[in-house]
Parts: sequence; structure tokens; C-alpha cells
Amino acid sequence: MSQDQGYQAVVEKLISGGKHGPYAVARSEQLGSITFSLDPKVWQENDLPEPGTYVMLTQVRRKRAGWRALYGRFVEPSDEKH
Repeated sequence: MSQDQGYQAVVEKLISGGKHGPYAVARSEQLGSITFSLDPKVWQENDLPEPGTYVMLTQVRRKRAGWRALYGRFVEPSDEKH
């Protein structure tokens, strides 16, 4: 499994008052809960995700507090594997 593999996840909640700024928590079938920052350096879209939205998270790292994604964007049709 490559380190840059993307993981599809569903946004569960957005947190606006995080220690490092606003972030979101998403759930992936493979990894469980993954958090990602909503800072423009991490979140690649102009619009913020909403709960229930599918996102693609890449460069996922395991930290003591759980999984973190270094990049995130909305899922696109080309992400679907048939």
C-alpha cells in the first residue's frame, strides 16, 4: 500500500475551534476516523465540506491521537473504482 493512497471517507462533523484551527472528522471504511484541517493548505476546495459529504483524503499519517490526512478534497467521479 502506497503512502499516498487516497481514502474515501464521509464527513461526520466540523469543528471550528480546534487548537490548530478549524478541522473536520470523517469516517473511512478502511481506517475508521480520520481528521483533517480545513486550512487552505490542506483542504483543496473553495467550499467547505458538510456532514454526510464524501471526501478523498491523501497522505494519511497515524498520530498518537489517531489518523490525520495532510490533503483533502471532494470525491470526484474519477475516484470511483468499478
